[in-house]
Amino acid sequence: MARQRRGLPVNGVLLLDKPKGVSSNHALQRVRRLFQAQKAGHTGTLDPMATGLLPICLGEATKFSSHLLEADKVYRTRVELGVITDTGDAEGTVMEQHEVPSLSVDDVEAVLSRFRGEIDQVPPMYSALKHNGKKLYELAREGKQVERAARRVSVYDARLLAFEGTAFELEVSCSKGTYIRTLAEDIGQALGCGAHISQLRRLKTGPFLADAMWTLEALEALADQAALEAELMPVDVLVDHLPLLAVDDTAHSRLAHGQPAALETGALAPDEVARLYYAETFIGLGVVKGAQEVAPKRLLSTVAIS
Repeated sequence: MARQRRGLPVNGVLLLDKPKGVSSNHALQRVRRLFQAQKAGHTGTLDPMATGLLPICLGEATKFSSHLLEADKVYRTRVELGVITDTGDAEGTVMEQHEVPSLSVDDVEAVLSRFRGEIDQVPPMYSALKHNGKKLYELAREGKQVERAARRVSVYDARLLAFEGTAFELEVSCSKGTYIRTLAEDIGQALGCGAHISQLRRLKTGPFLADAMWTLEALEALADQAALEAELMPVDVLVDHLPLLAVDDTAHSRLAHGQPAALETGALAPDEVARLYYAETFIGLGVVKGAQEVAPKRLLSTVAIS
């Protein structure tokens, strides 16, 4: 007999303002306990020192969280010049110290211009990427270094917000897989003195903005379960960028049984993924198989078989 999952069948998305000093997983577990949710997951780790936007997926939303892993991000960071640490941030061990040259805003802007657009970036050792099955940060803590291949990432904008001579603040809009610590280190190297970050805050991920975030304290202050669940966004916000197809009774029955269904797919191409709605209710994702055929790709477990 299948083991019954503990907790409540809570489904939806919460935008959490992750506090500093807390790991993404610890923040996730606190939210899951608050909502008494059976299942929870997040959509991209933030370092413990980082704060800001961490989308939390509860219940059925976890099935679609991978769509946010590919999303573009926006960060705000503070870059400290003249000090290089082993982690690239203020929590690491100081490895080198250099005198900061006399720099102007124009000097910094000239260097920033070299880091906008598509750039090659070597991932840091203190990252969750794996080498031979082991996370890089685990190897780094053992004092080991391994070769890491450079990866192509996109920095859509790196906007200078403030400059103080030996430190400056940036707002960075970038593609997935961009390491802000590494970007700051590379900028510091280009300025001739090295650098690390002392603050990092995520302001945007995909369609989600920081102004809709909840703090853990604000969630804990909500009166009851109903008040908590009322603040969740619906599951389909995670796939709102995909085209929509309406499903009739016959197609719904076939899809619920795991079978392809006849649907008018319009201009959608074969292998294109679409959101499926039955009676204006989201039921999951389908993949186009032909001009008038869609197969189920990932459906909600609540889709009734009739």
